[in-house]
Amino acid sequence: MNRPNLWSERKEILFEDNHLLIINKPAGLLVQGDATGDEPLSAKAEEYLRFKYKKPGAAFVGVAHRLDRPVSGVVALAKTSKALSRLNEMFRDNKVHKTYWALTGKCPEPTSGHLTHWLVKDPIKNTTKAYSERHGQGLKSDLDYEVLGQAGNRWLVQVNPITGRPHQIRVQLSTGLGTPIVGDVKYGFLAPLPDVSIALHARRLELQHPVTKEAMSFEAPVPEIAHWEAAKVYY
Repeated sequence: MNRPNLWSERKEILFEDNHLLIINKPAGLLVQGDATGDEPLSAKAEEYLRFKYKKPGAAFVGVAHRLDRPVSGVVALAKTSKALSRLNEMFRDNKVHKTYWALTGKCPEPTSGHLTHWLVKDPIKNTTKAYSERHGQGLKSDLDYEVLGQAGNRWLVQVNPITGRPHQIRVQLSTGLGTPIVGDVKYGFLAPLPDVSIALHARRLELQHPVTKEAMSFEAPVPEIAHWEAAKVYY
């Protein structure tokens, strides 16, 4: 039986033990299934686990958080219901520290700071609008950011979201700083990237192991794509 063409364990799989499967998700892949019917990361993970451990039935794969389809980077999946329950609690209580890298077309001003907006999602258009003051049913959303420097003809911005709202980083950088993410035409960038990804990467995830309680940190290298090449000097 040939191994399914899912991942190279030394590349996409960042960590695995009895409870966690940490993946460096490629851009363009859904984390969890939706109306498109496209195969998501969760299904690929289940197939990988069934094959690796020769399971006769379905393998357990729990999704505790998501990345937007055009975004790459670290995703934590649970291999047990106990791990999933505790991961859900940690993400809900903002006890997971997330670090993203974003490329922008111009340098944000000021070059570091804190952004607070109230975000309102339009589920029909799948877009989010940011308001600088409290607005209706808007959810308060906070992030910290810092410009790391130039990356070719782009600027590399490190973002630490404090809350976890849909499209939060994308809309807050665009609305709050006037610096939409490269390739993100939905939020104001002028042109898409050739692979229709956006230059937003979940670089690091820091959390307490849901079972052993060990402090853990996972880093995902940026994609092997031309527009990310210049950012590697900031590793």
